[in-house]
Amino acid sequence: MTSSWHELMRKGNGMPEWPYPIRYKQEQEIDTDVLVIGGGISGCWAAISAARNKGVRVALAEKGATIRSGAGGPGGDHWENPMTSPLSRMDPEKRCQSIIDNEGGYACGIGREIQCRESYDTFLEMEKLGCKVRDTDDEYVGAPGRDDKTKIIVAARYDPLNAAFRFWGSTLKPKLKKECERLGVTIYDRIMVTSLLNEKGIQGARVVGATGVNTRTGEFMIFKAKAIVLATAGVGSIWVFNTELAGISTFRSRNAAGDGTVMAYRAGAELTTMEKSGLLVLGTGYKHKIDSGGNDPVFEMVPSVDDNGKPLKSGEANREAVLKGEYALPFWGDFPAMSEGWRKINWDLGYREESTALAMRRCFEDAGYDPKKDMMMNHTLIEGTSPAHFRSPDSMTARGGVVVDWDLKTTLEGLYAAGEQMYSPGDHSYAASTGRYAGRKAAAYASQASRPAISREQIAREKTRIYAPIKRKEGIEWKELHAGIARTMQYFCSEYKTEKLLNMGLSALKDIEQNWVPKLYALDPHKLMRSLEDLSILAFSQLIIQGSLARKASSRYLGFQRIDYPQMDPPEWKKFITLKQENGKLKIGELPQAYWGNLKENYEAHNKDYKGVYAG
Repeated sequence: MTSSWHELMRKGNGMPEWPYPIRYKQEQEIDTDVLVIGGGISGCWAAISAARNKGVRVALAEKGATIRSGAGGPGGDHWENPMTSPLSRMDPEKRCQSIIDNEGGYACGIGREIQCRESYDTFLEMEKLGCKVRDTDDEYVGAPGRDDKTKIIVAARYDPLNAAFRFWGSTLKPKLKKECERLGVTIYDRIMVTSLLNEKGIQGARVVGATGVNTRTGEFMIFKAKAIVLATAGVGSIWVFNTELAGISTFRSRNAAGDGTVMAYRAGAELTTMEKSGLLVLGTGYKHKIDSGGNDPVFEMVPSVDDNGKPLKSGEANREAVLKGEYALPFWGDFPAMSEGWRKINWDLGYREESTALAMRRCFEDAGYDPKKDMMMNHTLIEGTSPAHFRSPDSMTARGGVVVDWDLKTTLEGLYAAGEQMYSPGDHSYAASTGRYAGRKAAAYASQASRPAISREQIAREKTRIYAPIKRKEGIEWKELHAGIARTMQYFCSEYKTEKLLNMGLSALKDIEQNWVPKLYALDPHKLMRSLEDLSILAFSQLIIQGSLARKASSRYLGFQRIDYPQMDPPEWKKFITLKQENGKLKIGELPQAYWGNLKENYEAHNKDYKGVYAG
């Protein structure tokens, strides 16, 4: 029987005891060949791929529980860009270039080429692991998009390219964890990795390990590794945070705090597109939960009608038409009007398999909802648009991250990246295919690399930093600090950007760092984790502003507008702005667009030994 927190406190004797032993003073050291940081989709695939190499020891550190962690942990229903499939209708390089062009040249071309080349192989490997990718039970015979020969279901929204398949994503994550364990990967759950270790403690030198903290016991962790794959995804809630009034209903978990990006920057790796952001259109607590509305992304081809049953024509059902009385609010997703095949694809496949959508499906069914009889309310117009200062660096491609080469190696020796750890990343299949790729490249490097030489002085500095909040018994807690950072970003780095405002933002964040971070306190290891995430969010916010100051032009493709530099995408500014720390100081640089060169030639030159679907 469940009970509210208020009832628990009223009936009990105050705050319950922390349920785990506290071990702040204890230290555990792990020696491995390849360390994967982050156990989401890309992290699990990286660990599996690395462990397939005989004699390579692999460890995986995950902040949550690997069995369901990450944005794709609960599930997924679209597998994008399997361009080498017989069902797909476009050359991988053409598809990759179209994605790059659609993002104005600011996509990660290397990551996208890997996705277009290898996501179908990854799809087939996923099936070999026991994940369901075909309609083997013939539930969807006759349904739109089903290929009767292969029993693969093509997602209709990607016609005519056949550039995405449906799959049963809820079956995936437990299978990936099981395969990691079968291959001998040592999994460390509930470990928040807090820093990367450079060889001999020298910033910019080879990365040879990492430190972390157990989020239940507080034990300090030291990892020594020949190669590291960063797979901690991106960041959410930079501009919006208020749990008490507005909730934290964002597209990403609060666990996605930018830890990996900040760690890489502090170690000396180069970052790019940090200035990129977009409107926060999903969540905030003020809006309905994503995939609980009749025209939300999980659904395909659902007809929309107004409250009088009048069909909505694309582009016509706008605010002016409603004010003139041409359409009546609210609008509805008309599930009963769909064919049985389309309704089944949406309700029984998409809504059951796509990440957290299953929870919404249960709520509807518990309330007696029947898609054959009932419509679902569409929230267009009635909940308004997001304020322009409610922004997000985490709407799939709208995010900065580490610069990578054709081995998915960062600018630091020994450090690789996968999935949403990279700049301008992609979706589920992007995470899977780049994780699989980075794992094999990291393993190849580790096989010939020397043993790491870590610095105890660097470790001691990190221990002092991360345990500072537990040494205080009063001050401010993590929620207050996060809310202050978010408000600063709303004021000084949102819709309105000028040199003056951005510098005021940097000054305000510096004030938070100097005067409020020293007051941050944590009463248990969980709150310590949240506090350390705040410090990552603070550093990530500072990097966003630094990237924004460095770009002296506006860009439609980056969702970036400078009032004092209004020209949109001038030719001389069509380039990547890079940020890295060198000898403790910020260094701004640049990279040309398409720095990766010829997609086909470079991919093939770096993958001469690639054998396709794993035969083991």
